[in-house]
Amino acid sequence: MMKTKTLITFLVLTLIVIACKVNPFTGEKNLNFVSNEQIFPASFQQYDQFLQENQVVTGTDEARMVKEVGRKIATAAERYLNANGYTNYLDGYQWEYTLIQDETVNAWAMPGGKIVVYTGLMPVAQTETGVAVVMAHEVAHALADHGAQRMSTTQLQQVIGQLGSAAIGGSEQTQQLFATAYGLGSNLGVMLPFSRGHETEADRIGLTLMAIAGYDPTEAAELWKRMQAQGGQSPPEFLSTHPSNQTRINNLTKWAPEAKAEAAKFGVTSFQ
Repeated sequence: MMKTKTLITFLVLTLIVIACKVNPFTGEKNLNFVSNEQIFPASFQQYDQFLQENQVVTGTDEARMVKEVGRKIATAAERYLNANGYTNYLDGYQWEYTLIQDETVNAWAMPGGKIVVYTGLMPVAQTETGVAVVMAHEVAHALADHGAQRMSTTQLQQVIGQLGSAAIGGSEQTQQLFATAYGLGSNLGVMLPFSRGHETEADRIGLTLMAIAGYDPTEAAELWKRMQAQGGQSPPEFLSTHPSNQTRINNLTKWAPEAKAEAAKFGVTSFQ
């Protein structure tokens, strides 16, 4: 029995080592079991279904702005990737940027380049540059394969939980206690920090993309100050999938000069 558990553990660790993909923006290797060929078709189908079930805004200045900003950010991403040796990285991506009539202050991305912005976000964004902050962040999620990474980590979490349950054995009550403790511990210790890490990474990548697209990255912190001013109750940061607003403001302020320096490599030295 012990040999079997050891073998399974070894196989899991081997899978972790080999199932990695390099993030072209950070140079880090990230756990990813899911290929674009697997995840993109399902993503595109779900996106189309969402559009059918919600009110898509077209023909307005705001709708046109969302599409134009998205186009500029995607072009900036392509320039960055090509310059850094990732000429085929965007194969399979189908960029689409849609404004949805919804008063929620939110935006989100799906794998493969499908982006949604809600009309409720526009008064907080205020300007085209404010919209660019949000859209660059969402494009960064799509480019960094965060959706596939979350799927991969969830699968691994389930496998490790099953291995742990098998290893301790014992009564049904013992098994239930382990499942509860493991679920809480792995969520607080791994999954929530993992989600916060994705948000922080998308913030930093987004700054670079918006700067290369000609948008002032110093405006990112100003947007989050306006988000913070919206108020509302939020859980403590260690219980949240997102960094606190103040953490984001501090990070974005610190990283803005780096984004400008990166943009200068592409000949972009003035910003709107």
